Amino acid sequence: MLNKKKLAERDERKRCELDTELLSSKYPDIESIVITMDYYHKGYKDLMMKRTVNFSPESHAYFHMECMKNDCLEGGFNLTPVISSMVKRNITSEKGEINCQGNNLSEHARIIFKISIKYNRKTS
Repeated sequence: MLNKKKLAERDERKRCELDTELLSSKYPDIESIVITMDYYHKGYKDLMMKRTVNFSPESHAYFHMECMKNDCLEGGFNLTPVISSMVKRNITSEKGEINCQGNNLSEHARIIFKISIKYNRKTS
């Protein structure tokens, strides 16, 4: 039962990603975005997984990262507000931490992230 729900959630997330405009349309002044994440599960001190996601102008501007906990439903890590704020302030690097707000609000997983944005050079 859980696997069917998780698969349906992944399918929906993929549809949302494909419905999101391209990075080049949403943020034409950005050359690339790199998101590095360290995943931790509640109760474990050790790093569970490292993940790096690269975005180019041809990528969809979808910044909701999936929770890696198998039994998590409707969770994940929405980095869209962080990236939007960085772009508004013309910031190139930001670090932070977010808890997954999945099916049980028990902060069962968290990520420590670093986002790096490379802006296009201005031509005169």
